[in-house]
Amino acid sequence: MVAPDDCMGCAVKAVTLTRGASTVFQGLDIDLRQPRIGLIGHNGAGKTSLLRLLCGLETPNVGQVLVKGQDIYAQKPTMPRARLVGMMFQNPEDQIIFPTVEEELALSLQTLSSLDRKAARQSSHAFLATYGLEHWASRAIGSLSQGQRQWVCWLAMLLAQPQVLLLDEPFASLDLPGQIALAHAIDTCAQQVIVSTHALDHVRGFERVIWLEAGRIRADGPGSEVCHAYEAAVRAQAPAWGLSSPRSA
Repeated sequence: MVAPDDCMGCAVKAVTLTRGASTVFQGLDIDLRQPRIGLIGHNGAGKTSLLRLLCGLETPNVGQVLVKGQDIYAQKPTMPRARLVGMMFQNPEDQIIFPTVEEELALSLQTLSSLDRKAARQSSHAFLATYGLEHWASRAIGSLSQGQRQWVCWLAMLLAQPQVLLLDEPFASLDLPGQIALAHAIDTCAQQVIVSTHALDHVRGFERVIWLEAGRIRADGPGSEVCHAYEAAVRAQAPAWGLSSPRSA
C-alpha cells in the first residue's frame, strides 16, 4: 500500500448536518488521516452523507470540513476542490456525462490541464491502453455493463488526480474478477482512499475502519476488529429481524 505524500488527510470538526426535520450528524468530530479507511454500517447510517460532506456535495449547518488542511467550504479556497477530492458514486449514471468512454475520460483531462478536446481524447485513449482497455475508447457508455461503467468512473477519477479518493459502494456492481481488480487498484494507488462498503472483506485488512450507526461512530479501529464486531452485532440482532433459522418440522 502506498501512503499519500501528505498524511494530513481529511477532518470533520464539530459538524452538524440536517435534512429537513432529520438530523444526519450532530457535532461529528473525526480525523481521517490513514491512507486507507473503510466506512461500514447499515443503510442510512451516514456513510454516504459523510463522503458527500468531504467532497462538497453536502453543506454542514455547523462546523468545518477540511481536506489536506483546506476548508473546502471556504469562500476563497487556495486550491480548486476538484484538485483536492474526487468521489465515485454508487450509481455510475449519477457521474457519467458523455456518450463514449474516451469522451468521458477526456473530460477529466480537460479539467486537469489545458489540453484541447482532440488532445484530451488522444491522451484518454493512451491511458486506456495502459490498462489493456484501448478497445473501450470508442464504445458507447450505453453498451457497457453496470460494472464496466463503474470502471470508467474509477479511471476518470484517476485521470483527474485528486489528492483524496472517495468511493461509495464501489464493489456493488462488480463481478468477482472486477472486485479483485478494483481492490488491487485501491491498494496500489498513491492517493488516500476512503471506501464506504457493505463488502466487508474488501476493507477487513485496512488499518482503520469506522462503523457508523445513526450518524454516530459505533466503533473505530483496525479493520479486522471493527468488521468482526459489526458482524457479531448483526448476527445477534438477526432473530429480532425474523432472520433466525426455520424450526425443523
